[in-house]
Amino acid sequence: MRTFLISAAAIAAIAGGTAVIAQQTPGVPGAKDPSRVTGGTYQVDPGHTQVAFAYDHMGFSNNFGLISQPTGTLTLDPKNVAASKVSIDVPIANLRTGIPALDEHLMKADFFDSAKFPKATFVSTSVKPDGATSAEITGNLTIKGVTKPVTLDADFYGAGKAPAMAGGKENVGFVATTTIKRSDFNMGYAVPMVGDAVELKIVAAFQK
Repeated sequence: MRTFLISAAAIAAIAGGTAVIAQQTPGVPGAKDPSRVTGGTYQVDPGHTQVAFAYDHMGFSNNFGLISQPTGTLTLDPKNVAASKVSIDVPIANLRTGIPALDEHLMKADFFDSAKFPKATFVSTSVKPDGATSAEITGNLTIKGVTKPVTLDADFYGAGKAPAMAGGKENVGFVATTTIKRSDFNMGYAVPMVGDAVELKIVAAFQK
């Protein structure tokens, strides 16, 4: 599933900033060129990695939010993409919808119960390449102590070496999408008035 319902303007509203449409500009360090990817272990760049989510509210609106600053690792072999592995920890306390009362409710036992379960995790179990720049990444997603298999549709976004003023490290980035059911993770509060299906978009940046 590669469609996603959150617009750039909507995401900017959460962040309190101005929407910028993502485009790769000629002359920037990164490019959508798989030959730039080198093998090895990468760390998540928490300053440029976000999980966006969207869900239906009573059939009236498509609401959304962001969880920022995940951590984790990516082990990548461009000569054997199927052997790649990724592990991500997502801090639930960093969830923001732009509505403080809703953020507070989402932390409670009805939803994430963040005091007891402070993070969600994804650990890959298989990677199935789909052409040169896409892959299906299957893994175990754990939310609120419940683990379920999930498959991400992942697209390579870009790779390259950052300039010295930005650390000079090798970078690689991906965008992945999937849809999960929150009731599968003991978060069935208010279904069906609040939609069970939650659409996810992960913007993931890694540094070597």
